[in-house]
Amino acid sequence: MDEKNLEMLEFPKAREILAGFTSFSASRHLALNLQPSSNPALISRLLGQSAEARRLLSLEPDFSIRGALDVRESAWMAARGKVLEPKSLVDIQATLAAARNLRTNLRKLAKELPLLWGIADQIIELPSLEDEISRSISATGELLDSASTRLANLRGQLKETHQQLLDRLESIIKSPRGRRCVQEAFIVEREGRYVIPLKAEFRKELKGIVHDVSNTGATVFLEPWSTVELGNDLRQLTIEEKLEVERILKALSASVGANETEIAQNVSLIAELDLELAKARYAEKANATEPIIGPNGGSNEDKVESKAGVLRLVNARHPLLAGKAVPLSVEIGGDYSILVVTGPNTGGKTVALKTIGLLTLMAQAGMPIPASEESCIPIFDGVFADIGDEQSIEQTISTFSWHMGNIVRILQSSTEKGLVLLDELGTSTDPNEGAALARAILLDFLSRGTMVVATTHYSELKVFAHTTPGLRNASLDFDPVTLAPTYHLTMGIPGGSNALAIASQLGLSPEIIDSAGEMMAKGTQDIEMLLADLVSEKQRVENLRNGLEKEKEAAEGLRNHWENEVQRLQQQERDMLREGRDKLAEETAQLQGEVRRVTSELKKAKSQENIERAEKALAAMREQLKSMGSKLKARRSDVTGEQAEPSKIGVGDKVWLTDVSMWGTVLSVREEDGQIDVQVGHTRLRMNLDDAEKLKPPAGKRLPEPPKVKRKLSTRIASLELNLRGKRADEVAPELDRYLNDASLASLSQVRIIHGFGTGTVRQIVRDMLVSHPLVKSFRPGERGEGGDGVTVVKL
Repeated sequence: MDEKNLEMLEFPKAREILAGFTSFSASRHLALNLQPSSNPALISRLLGQSAEARRLLSLEPDFSIRGALDVRESAWMAARGKVLEPKSLVDIQATLAAARNLRTNLRKLAKELPLLWGIADQIIELPSLEDEISRSISATGELLDSASTRLANLRGQLKETHQQLLDRLESIIKSPRGRRCVQEAFIVEREGRYVIPLKAEFRKELKGIVHDVSNTGATVFLEPWSTVELGNDLRQLTIEEKLEVERILKALSASVGANETEIAQNVSLIAELDLELAKARYAEKANATEPIIGPNGGSNEDKVESKAGVLRLVNARHPLLAGKAVPLSVEIGGDYSILVVTGPNTGGKTVALKTIGLLTLMAQAGMPIPASEESCIPIFDGVFADIGDEQSIEQTISTFSWHMGNIVRILQSSTEKGLVLLDELGTSTDPNEGAALARAILLDFLSRGTMVVATTHYSELKVFAHTTPGLRNASLDFDPVTLAPTYHLTMGIPGGSNALAIASQLGLSPEIIDSAGEMMAKGTQDIEMLLADLVSEKQRVENLRNGLEKEKEAAEGLRNHWENEVQRLQQQERDMLREGRDKLAEETAQLQGEVRRVTSELKKAKSQENIERAEKALAAMREQLKSMGSKLKARRSDVTGEQAEPSKIGVGDKVWLTDVSMWGTVLSVREEDGQIDVQVGHTRLRMNLDDAEKLKPPAGKRLPEPPKVKRKLSTRIASLELNLRGKRADEVAPELDRYLNDASLASLSQVRIIHGFGTGTVRQIVRDMLVSHPLVKSFRPGERGEGGDGVTVVKL
């Protein structure tokens, strides 16, 4: 897009803000050179990468690009034969390590962040080059002994020779002659040779080579003949070390040069990822988000006059105003493509215009925008602006000429898919001519379908926008009480300039204000008064609507509260009914066991008195059982909503088996002996006809599943044995009674009770119970192959 339009809308300043969130020079360069695009696929990908970067920072807040530097120039020079300094090689190694770590970390999040991983996956790891440099050079840029075997050997010899030389010189200084001749008892270096500071008068006392003389001539710096050979060896080793270092640096530089393409690509990829992280950091600070991108912005409108689509900004803020910006909500498109914005002087019209343009440019450059996430922006092939007054004194161009020059350029360059922003259209000339020219320009844009936002003070344009299809009014509000602009944009209503009120607030004398009011044309005064009344009425309606919305929310909250309370009480009632039903069922089971016990005693009774007493007890218990059964059915009906049906039970009917508390389907009916065969799950049972109830649900409801709290039929019912080993004494009788009942219902003729040997307590409880159990025909200890006395075999 044209750089002049970008500057007019302050896009370069937005790029500078983004650049401030980058981590190194390569990504900063990308940020400062960011350009809006009109490629839908590219824009969507860039905004998707920005959204993933925000997601990444939410998962790992401390995630960043650490250690990376822009080493592309160093790699380029190495590829052309230049020997790099150790510090440059260290920078390259650190950048390669950063690239490798970045790729490793993002690989772990590849599924959550596919777009960012798509960038990181292109990084080419160079572990051998990275290891070669780190093995040869320290982090501070010093060549390490481990760089080569020869370098290690040379440095070892250097150290040894250097020590020998110092020892020899020390011995000379400490000798009797040395103490007499030496000026100061220390060793110094001159021209790369180690010497002794000797008193000038003793020059001939000690044989050697003079390398220097002090300024006063009192001291000569002499290298004794006895150390000359060691000095020569030291010098030779130093030269060889330097040559080896140069050889190593040359080899490392050559390796870097051989990988110049990969290094440059890695730096570019790191910069691209760091730019996305910079967008995420900016979004966090500015409360920005990625807008919806598309031709219609998610609108369902069939009629779209603007060829670009629908532009909708919700709670948008100008990025350069930070916390001082008043949120702006605006929509352009649908059945109109031109928005005419009016309002008071210094009321924020220009800021609104720049906000719309700048946020559009940012979105098309792949940047998050400071607006709500429901904001949507169509893709424009150009954003054109005529904002401000940049006339050139040197060119002696008038304000009107400058504006007209911009508009001519825009008319020549813009298309039906462009966005045009015009500040104070038709101004700086005769008002009548300016208003007529403005109408003609807007009609030309309207015929193309170009999206336009124009600000004006002309009343003629307000009427024109109100009466012309495809145009719509909007206004920046003005507070009639404080006589100050509110900077709030209202769609659908034109605004007044309020020039007299603002002039009064700025200190213009009341006499001048009154005089100006009298001079205003009557028609103009009427229009301004009408506009003021409209704004006041709209504000009153808006306040009323807000009040109704709050009352509606409160009513919905109250309704939800009572609905939840009713559900809670209904659930509480059902829980209480279930608890009562379960208690009755438990008492019934206990009573049934008592009936079996009394029946058994009745069979064994000898005297008439015992028989009569047992029969009375049995009759009383049967009556109690009948009463409990009625209560149990009533409780079940309360809980499940079932209704009994007195009709005859037939094959295929769904029945409730009262004895086992389960649903079943009738397979056959044996009326001659009053029994039925019922399918319960995967098990076939034979039950008494009296123990089955044919039920139907209330109208419109299905039969519920059996309550979970009731005893379920399991594979234990048809099992041929019961294992009681490890059971406590108080657990044996209830479990054995249930098992025998289940085995009988499953028509088993013989079962095996495993109680083990142990102390014999469980065996004794089992056999005592079997003696009197009404379902037991006989029992015996297990035979040798059946488990011996650790088992009891029972016939039912």
